[in-house]
Amino acid sequence: MNNLWGDSLSSFWSAWIIVITLGTIALSVWILLANRRTDKIPDADGNVETTGHAADGIEEYDNPLPKWWFQLFVLTVVFALGYLVLYPGLGNFAGVLGWSQESQWEEEVADAQERFTPIFAQYQEVPIPELARDAEAMQVAERVYLNNCAVCHGSNAQGGYGFPNLTDDDWLYGGEPENIMMSLNNGRNGLMPAWQQLGENNIENLTQYVLSLSNLEHDEERAASGESTFLAACAACHTPSGTGNTALGAPNLTNDIWLYQAPGQSVADSVRQTLRNGRNGHMPAQAAYIGEERVHLVAAYVYSLRFND
Repeated sequence: MNNLWGDSLSSFWSAWIIVITLGTIALSVWILLANRRTDKIPDADGNVETTGHAADGIEEYDNPLPKWWFQLFVLTVVFALGYLVLYPGLGNFAGVLGWSQESQWEEEVADAQERFTPIFAQYQEVPIPELARDAEAMQVAERVYLNNCAVCHGSNAQGGYGFPNLTDDDWLYGGEPENIMMSLNNGRNGLMPAWQQLGENNIENLTQYVLSLSNLEHDEERAASGESTFLAACAACHTPSGTGNTALGAPNLTNDIWLYQAPGQSVADSVRQTLRNGRNGHMPAQAAYIGEERVHLVAAYVYSLRFND
């Protein structure tokens, strides 16, 4: 990207911006010069003619511009023209310095990499369980986590609607170091299909059966009717006992932890919504963005959260 709008401006709009910008500066200069001097001179008593403008009894004297004000305005015009020659600001003209937002960003990233990579690299060979016990390393890791993970999982790592809590023992894809590294390096894609085709009666029976798995209040008759549907439609992912499958990222339905329960929503309504509409979960791969050294640190930080109790 070479200027504020990249190279997407057509020739017409580029020329339009140049004309408007330079025309505005030229108009300002003309107004400045036109009002710089006045041919009115004070009379013998020092009185100056007015311009004829008056408001609320206050008359405007026809005095020349103060010298300091005139010079300051000239400096602003010179600065503006110099800036527009050196930097992007006139349509697609990139400026003679070749500056761009992208090049500045790349320079800042390169500078950060040079400064911080050695700090992260010293932890690269330390096994995650050992690194998770290193208080100094975890202070560094926490900052990396806050910068890259907190927007979804929260600054306290307790997750939110659709984003897993990282501080409990319920893991969609497993909580061992290799599982966490796999999630961070490659990302995760969770998908549960919608089951509207089962019909509302079967969805309600399934809902009651799912509630029964975690010993929540439920309709026993409907739950009994929903068990066969669960075994036919849901057990392949969630297992026949409903304890979930970390290989697939299928949640455990027996522990009363609900990833998609919105604030104020009952568990039953959340389950019904999931069955009717399905769910999609996506965690982007992080290694490409923050590098393997930071991934290793973040993995250790997430692993360390289990020790906070």
